[in-house]
Amino acid sequence: MAGAVTALWPTSASAQTSVRGLPDFTELVEQVGPSVVNIRTLERRSTSPSQGSGASPDDEMQEFFRRFFGVPLPGQPRQAPRQNRPQEEEAQPRGVGSGFILTSDGFIMTNAHVVEGADEVMVTLTDKREFKARIVGADKRTDVALVKIQATGLPAVKVGDVSRLKVGEWVMAIGSPFGLENTVTAGIVSAKQRDTGDYLPFIQTDVAINPGNSGGPLINLRGEVIGINSQIYSRSGGFMGISFAIPMDEAIRVSDQLRASGRVTRGRIGVQIGQVTKEIAESIGLGKAQGALVSGVEAGSPADKAGVEPGDIITRFDGKPIEKSSDLPRQVGNTKPGSKVNMTVFRRGGSKELTITVAEIEAERVASARPTAPSEPRSASAAAQHWGLSVSELTEAQKKELRLRSGVRVESATEAAARSGVRAGDVILSVANTEVASVREFEAVLERADRSKPLNVLLRRGEWAQYVLIRPAR
Repeated sequence: MAGAVTALWPTSASAQTSVRGLPDFTELVEQVGPSVVNIRTLERRSTSPSQGSGASPDDEMQEFFRRFFGVPLPGQPRQAPRQNRPQEEEAQPRGVGSGFILTSDGFIMTNAHVVEGADEVMVTLTDKREFKARIVGADKRTDVALVKIQATGLPAVKVGDVSRLKVGEWVMAIGSPFGLENTVTAGIVSAKQRDTGDYLPFIQTDVAINPGNSGGPLINLRGEVIGINSQIYSRSGGFMGISFAIPMDEAIRVSDQLRASGRVTRGRIGVQIGQVTKEIAESIGLGKAQGALVSGVEAGSPADKAGVEPGDIITRFDGKPIEKSSDLPRQVGNTKPGSKVNMTVFRRGGSKELTITVAEIEAERVASARPTAPSEPRSASAAAQHWGLSVSELTEAQKKELRLRSGVRVESATEAAARSGVRAGDVILSVANTEVASVREFEAVLERADRSKPLNVLLRRGEWAQYVLIRPAR
């Protein structure tokens, strides 16, 4: 028995030297840490004088119970409302995020969702200096934003080459999770080119990322920033071992445009696309599942003028292969509007070359603009919870902006809905082939739906509509 145990433990010098130790991140923290900033956002809200600093402790406690419980302080009589009380504007905390210094003269990169809807953006450096920042621009599609503070001689980060990044490589994140400034976490790259959005192939890591880390840097062992921490996969809202970062090459491309003009221009051709499945590829003679299936062509669009037809499969764009449907939006989006490019489509058993003039995608509103006031959220019914959906009413302003007459907005998508690709912000137009114009109608359809069978949902995301099958848990 002793011999067997001894055999499990290497004793030779060569065996011992082959053991590789864990990396030491202390030098990286000292090197990059001063370039990471904390970002606080504020919004101005109307408030009455009784909520200000001049209110008595009793008044403040009464106000607390009134706002959060809808009742007066226990044991105290109800007070008659004060008439004609003047309203005052007061800046109140809205959110906390992270960012990093891109240039020594004060340009700072973060996530678009960190600064979206903010009236004021405050940046705190590691030396505790605080600055009021100006939003230079933000791009929702890539979730990249650029802000500027009035300062010079700042410690800027080094930008790394994402193409050199390898799966399994050690990486480190610095940020402000839950407002805890300068928090350092580490892990490895789990995957590259992970498709979770229309325009970005994300870097997937197992670095611990939590609310407040958004906008902070992902750093390699050379002390270079190779990504912006942006999203997590979570069923609880907390870290579950899967985090996503925006590749730095994509972020720099966006930030250059934001710095030059405050907005990002992208190409569009006006097609609605879907995935090419193995069954479809085999049935039409394509050979293998590749390309983007055109399921709709916008009237008068560049694709329409170029002769693209529904049912075509786009296999090459501007000389680059389209391996999967998500490749097309990225390649078209990165093409300068006005460019004439060649496009290959597979149609009725053969390939056809087309020339298309790329148009510019409709500009987004800047992130600093105040968003439309959201409708009052409702607690999800048991039927909605079964499918992992929580929805709210669309306001008239939202319907007008989206050019819709009905629908409900997805507030959160978990479990079955999340597995099917439904995301917060999607607009559900119909369920089980039944149009829904309100939350009440939506829940009524779900009550009648067979919970043992997939649920057919037509939803709107961005400019296009698509069908999604939400499959019940087995």
